[in-house]
Amino acid sequence: MPVETWLIFIVGFMLIGSIAALEMKDLLSAIIAVGIVGLGVSMAFLLLQAPDLAIVQFLFEIFSVVIIVRAFLKKDYHSEGEGQRNRLLGGITVLTLIAVFLLSIRLFKALPPFGKPLMTTARYYLENCASQTHAANIVSSIVLDYRGYDTLGEVTVLFTAILGALTIIRLKSKRKTEGEGQS
Repeated sequence: MPVETWLIFIVGFMLIGSIAALEMKDLLSAIIAVGIVGLGVSMAFLLLQAPDLAIVQFLFEIFSVVIIVRAFLKKDYHSEGEGQRNRLLGGITVLTLIAVFLLSIRLFKALPPFGKPLMTTARYYLENCASQTHAANIVSSIVLDYRGYDTLGEVTVLFTAILGALTIIRLKSKRKTEGEGQS
């Protein structure tokens, strides 16, 4: 099956997850649905042969879902009440997502066939990597020399996600120990 078909399937899956997240009354279930949408983005990056972006998206999605679930775990506002405004916004959102899906199909059909690159960046890397970077490993030289800022940005995102998760876990632990000490 062509990659474009898989991408259309993943976009459809992500749109269904988005609609489910909007329509769910339970806040924690909606957070999980949003996490599933982010995992769809990670799968799309894998299909487009960008494993570095797929890994970063996957880890960031897991960390962000864990952080948000921990933040809302014991709150009293898990569910949302029924209202006329919520139904109107939900309907508008569903129509917008359907339009995005239909436009995405046209964009995926406009992509070049899989394996036929549109740009010549890869060819430039292969031809000039050894002479410009003097590295024995082409992949390492691309990641460190040509895409150094991109790699730095990915590492920063991962570090920030881990730092946020540790902060929330420590705050919860600190509150627990303070609550036990006062009893």
